[in-house]
Amino acid sequence: MRINTNVGSLISQESAVNTNKNLTSSLEKLSSGLRINKASDDASGLSIADKLRTQASSLGQSISNGNSAVALTQIADKAMAEQSNILDIIKTKLIQASTATTSAEGRNAIAKDITKLIDQIDNISTQTNYNGISLLDDGAGGVSTALTFQMGETSADTIATDGSVQANQTGLGLGTLYTAASTDTDGTTLTTAVATTAMATVDSALDTLNGWRADFGSTQNQLESALRNQMTQQTNIKAAESVIRDVDYAAESANFNKNNIIAQAGTYAMSQANALSQNVMRLLQ
Repeated sequence: MRINTNVGSLISQESAVNTNKNLTSSLEKLSSGLRINKASDDASGLSIADKLRTQASSLGQSISNGNSAVALTQIADKAMAEQSNILDIIKTKLIQASTATTSAEGRNAIAKDITKLIDQIDNISTQTNYNGISLLDDGAGGVSTALTFQMGETSADTIATDGSVQANQTGLGLGTLYTAASTDTDGTTLTTAVATTAMATVDSALDTLNGWRADFGSTQNQLESALRNQMTQQTNIKAAESVIRDVDYAAESANFNKNNIIAQAGTYAMSQANALSQNVMRLLQ
């Protein structure tokens, strides 16, 4: 029997240190809710989980972009819907002006109405914007540019409108009608013949406007489809990250209780190993 080196006690101490490390790690996981709190917990798992988190965050911003883009397309569509209503009214008034039962004074009154209505088309075109971005012209009567929306993680993941829009009297080809109506005096400029010809002009303007509306509408449908897909992707990616990063409380609680019992048993074993050396004293009596 030897007392200089208490091998049993040293073995018990080594086991106690390792058990306490396991207890500390288990407590860290239970308190944080994460299975991976540092790279040493699972180096490869941390790398994968971080990539999944970045992907989910990118999709989250893409979803926000998409929702903003849908709002933008709706603003443009509603504005053009009102312009379409105005063109319908202008067409009705031109039909009224082109019949022989309408007097010169009546055509003059119609001309004033048409002038105001075309002015309102221009007002709508100038005022329609989203966050300061002009949607129906460039804000100075020119052509607005095509709009591109970032809808994914890479630069190639975009959705764009087909082309430019100029939803004012110039872009809709209403300049000649506006000149005739705005300069009319007693029905001498907006004549029956002019009114008859202008009906085809308004029909063409409606076709042009409806083409732009169709573009915004199809873009909105594409955006909404992308949003549904990306929301599903984001949910699945977060679920995949959770499987790797988050702690399983049931399993970790069982592991903590196991290590706690082992720690208590190790402490008892250490005390017994220290007590064994006292038996040497009986040999010296």
